[in-house]
Amino acid sequence: MINRIVDISQRKAARIAGLLYLIVIVSGVFAQLVRQSLIVPGDAAATAHNILASESLFRLGFVSDLIQSTCWLLLPFALYVLLKPVNKNFASIMVLFVLAGVAMQCINMLNQFAALLLLRGADYLKVFQADQLHALTMFFLNMHKYGYSSAGIFHGLWLLPLGYLVFKSNYFPRIFGVLLIIACFGFLVDFFTFFLFPSYAAIISPIVFAPAAIAKFSFCGWLLIKGVKIPDMKSRR
Repeated sequence: MINRIVDISQRKAARIAGLLYLIVIVSGVFAQLVRQSLIVPGDAAATAHNILASESLFRLGFVSDLIQSTCWLLLPFALYVLLKPVNKNFASIMVLFVLAGVAMQCINMLNQFAALLLLRGADYLKVFQADQLHALTMFFLNMHKYGYSSAGIFHGLWLLPLGYLVFKSNYFPRIFGVLLIIACFGFLVDFFTFFLFPSYAAIISPIVFAPAAIAKFSFCGWLLIKGVKIPDMKSRR
């Protein structure tokens, strides 16, 4: 009976994890699309104009990113319930990596919102000329970009213990574990390229994004549609 209750708890955790992962993906993609639509690289004046002309969209993208961070924070706890029987230590490491990444990501979000505060024209900002405010806006948006890329190391690292647990669990097709581990190293390559070899970042990022996207979308879809198949006690031995 106890094993039966544990299995039910794990199945519920799998569905919850799938839903959280879906929200992470959708809200994160939406926030990124908002930034790409408003920020004009190298043109501070055009970027400032876009943000002020679409302030509601900018705020919506900001909130969407916070929703993404919140769900990413909750996701590993659901996966922990699911995968703890496989290896508790690896499951704990997975949670710790996400906690560190979410903390960095949320603090960094202040840089993005600072751009809007600069453009809102508070009285204490009247000492700056318009072009100076535009330049400062671009500076904070660039700081957000670098901060987001800094948190990228944890976007990758948490996938390593997750991939291992998925591979060893027999709850899922093992290919998901392999894909998640490949995605981990893809994120790490992207992270080190961005900071050590920035001239190659635009070339490397699309290459490493493909396996990461395949891993995340396929694993999320499996959790939502198929759920998890818990082996009986004999097959676990």
